[in-house]
Amino acid sequence: MADEKPIVWRTKHGELTLGQIAELQPGLGQLMPLMSERYWICYYAAKGGNWALAAYQLNGLRSLFKKANTTRPKYKAMLESYAKAIFDPLALHIEAKNFVEFEKCYIQGIELANKMHGSTHHPEIIWKLPPTPPQHLELGPCV
Repeated sequence: MADEKPIVWRTKHGELTLGQIAELQPGLGQLMPLMSERYWICYYAAKGGNWALAAYQLNGLRSLFKKANTTRPKYKAMLESYAKAIFDPLALHIEAKNFVEFEKCYIQGIELANKMHGSTHHPEIIWKLPPTPPQHLELGPCV
């Protein structure tokens, strides 16, 4: 409605409209590096036998996808489809502590993500698994 006044919220720093607040929310360009890091850690945690850390990273990925669904609803169906096709089976493989099946599904996740980048007009984004594990976490079996 053109004659409606925008909703304004007062902060200690001034006033912001609801539209301004919405524009501050992270887009996929900001969320994807976080997703990428969690996906990377998830792989090497599973490979090292730290299944609890792999599960934790996968749950973090699900949370980031929910944020992306909220801030970029036009991608919601695509992200939900990815989660069902990749995250659900990965969770089962983590629970079963089956790295062979985990790795197969994980690689399918990379391939699907890269196809999705192409279908969203970003073929320049080609994710690959880093050849070395992250050095800042213990990736072996936890006590």
